[in-house]
Parts: sequence; C-alpha cells; structure tokens
Amino acid sequence: MLRLSLAAALLVPAAIGVSSSAQQDASLFVSPDSIVWGPASPKLPAGAQIAVLFGDMTKPGELYVFRAKLPDGYSVPPHTHPMDEHVTVLRGVMILGFGERRDEAQMRELPPGSYVTLHRGVPHYNRMRGETILQFHGIGPYDINYVIPADDPSRQ
Repeated sequence: MLRLSLAAALLVPAAIGVSSSAQQDASLFVSPDSIVWGPASPKLPAGAQIAVLFGDMTKPGELYVFRAKLPDGYSVPPHTHPMDEHVTVLRGVMILGFGERRDEAQMRELPPGSYVTLHRGVPHYNRMRGETILQFHGIGPYDINYVIPADDPSRQ
C-alpha cells in the first residue's frame, strides 16, 4: 500500500508537468499587426469590422474572443443578447445606455481601459466617439436581438 501511495505521489507531479507543458505549447499569441479585419455580421449596422482572435462565436458552449473596429459616430440601437457580453474598450470611447429606448442623457462614457459586463436579456444601446476598438469575450453562441425588429439591418 505504501508503495502504491508513493508511486501515485511521484506520478501526479509528472502528470501536472506534462499538462502544463502541453498548455504552454498550445498558447496563442496575437500581436496588433497580425490581426486580420473583416466585415462584421449583417446583423450589425454597416461600417463595423471584426477580427476573431480565439474560438468560434457561433458554437454553443465555446469560449470566443473577438475585436470590433467601429468608426466615429457608429451606433447600435437598443438590443439584447442571449448570452452575457463582456466588453473591454481598447481605443476610442464607447458611450453606453440601458433600456428599450435610447436616452442620450442616461448614457455613460467608457474610455480606453474600461470593462463592462452586459447581462443576457438586458436591453442596451451604444454610440462610439472616435475610431473605437472593443474586445468581446464570452461563451457562444454570440447573437444580437433588436428591441425593435425593424432596426435589424439583416432584415432590410
């Protein structure tokens, strides 16, 4: 019994070392100059570009990370998401409001370095000041549902 316990005690650190090494080999490094921007979903207003950094945001249960590059004045009408949305402002200013109707007086400015969690089903809207780059991460699938269906650009 003592030999079995000793063998187990010796194998566990070795297994952890292998696992740790395998994780290091699978690391992903993304430098700003290697990011490839492409068109955003047709469910977003025209002008947005995205770059998927990790994962597949269309797959249920899968972790994803993507960035959105948005021009000055870009705006998304009131909408919700079926998942929690985690957003970090990397460049520019995101001006964010909550509710089913846009109320400019209630919007809050989020400068570079800001982070916000937008919970599933909570209506919100935004506007950008300056070219803005946002980083999103969460668990897929990512989707957007407009409070007023006619606001959905993919329906036009």
